[in-house]
Amino acid sequence: MERRSHYDAAIIGAGQAGGPLATALAQSGRQVALIERKYVGGTCVNEGCTPTKTMVASARVAHVVRRAGDYGVEVDGLRIDMERVRRRKRDMVLQFRNGSRRRIEEAEGVTLIRGEAAFAQQDVAAAGFALDIALPDGGRETITADRVILNTGARPRLPKLPGLADVPYLNSTTIMELDHAPEHLLVLGGGYIGLEFGQMFRRFGSRVTIVQRGDQLLGREDPDVAEAVTEILREDGIPVLLRASAREVRSGSDGEIHLKVAVAGEEQTLVGSHLLVATGRVPNTDALNLDAVGVETDDRGFVRVSPGLETNVPEVYAVGDVNGGPGFTHISYDDFRILRENLLRDGHARTTERIVPYTVFIDPQLGRVGLSEQAARAQGYAVEVAKLPMSYVARALEVDEQRGLMKAVVDGDTQQILGCAILGIEGGEIATMIQIAMMGGLRYPALRDGVFSHPTLGESLNNLFGMLDG
Repeated sequence: MERRSHYDAAIIGAGQAGGPLATALAQSGRQVALIERKYVGGTCVNEGCTPTKTMVASARVAHVVRRAGDYGVEVDGLRIDMERVRRRKRDMVLQFRNGSRRRIEEAEGVTLIRGEAAFAQQDVAAAGFALDIALPDGGRETITADRVILNTGARPRLPKLPGLADVPYLNSTTIMELDHAPEHLLVLGGGYIGLEFGQMFRRFGSRVTIVQRGDQLLGREDPDVAEAVTEILREDGIPVLLRASAREVRSGSDGEIHLKVAVAGEEQTLVGSHLLVATGRVPNTDALNLDAVGVETDDRGFVRVSPGLETNVPEVYAVGDVNGGPGFTHISYDDFRILRENLLRDGHARTTERIVPYTVFIDPQLGRVGLSEQAARAQGYAVEVAKLPMSYVARALEVDEQRGLMKAVVDGDTQQILGCAILGIEGGEIATMIQIAMMGGLRYPALRDGVFSHPTLGESLNNLFGMLDG
């Protein structure tokens, strides 16, 4: 598109909300500037969902091959070619990224500007908001826009760990560029990023140790679910250290990583070949010069927004990870849906109206939607809990994937389903079935009494919700 100096809307960041929103605004007749400093597609396509789940799939194949004998199939000569794993991952990223870029470049009314944008000092006599853009060639460009949408995402957070700046640590992006499996990978952090990469590289042949500061892995889950996840990882040969506080890290004389941790008040030193830092994410707001227009952030730097995704400054919005909501691609895309509804269809969509699901892509998967038991009790519901081991599920037994459990939380007064956690084969898909029931307002007896095809994983919902009948 032809470069302009003024736009109806400027979107900073071409992530999973920004890209679709740009084309939707343009289709309504608006002129839109979409400013991206690096890659179209955001974290999901380039550094998150697409590459990690591609590598998870490779790791699962290795796991299944190792277990082939359990199914009466003999396989000799398993070898992991990490260069081919990496190449497959890169090819998938390029396919998704190029598709996203092509759709944006072909959209009439959208101008894709490569560069890093920040709010400029505002001229009260000028129209709209002024944005200063640092271009890749070292030049600068200034544009104005009547409306600005922030979609700048987040990046890996680094803990304040003495010695970290002096060792060659990995994060969730750089670990995917390894061309070999680490001899011994130390994972600092027991959230979903640490668990996915920990199990993945264990299956690629690495020794792996997970160090978690809290009392359990996956701190937002109920303790029984987190304990089941921990048991699975330990079965896979991964030591998990809980209540382990990292004190110091340094490089040894042999180039190995020495991580000093305190476990139950006693210090010990872990020695590994590589260190993955997976201790959360921070928002990309520090370069936006938000003070120039007075956009407020919270104490962690995330942009404060209303349920309609408005900031405190009229006509400035924030979508995706940068606003501090649940950091998932599907939430970013739903942010796009909310703004499309409100800005283009005169709607009143709100983030408070959505049911939040997510899946942790360990194997077996952990699918979660709605409230946990702890959260439901804290909110005062008359909680009833249904639990079923995956070893009670016929389909799981037939395919010899019976690790994990199913757990559902319901309101005993209304019989409404409040949430579930499905740790088991295709746990994310089963949780989605329950989510659809929740979206439709179905009470749990509808799933207890439903007729589902046999033998499928879905029919396990009969038995799961049947547990509520004693």
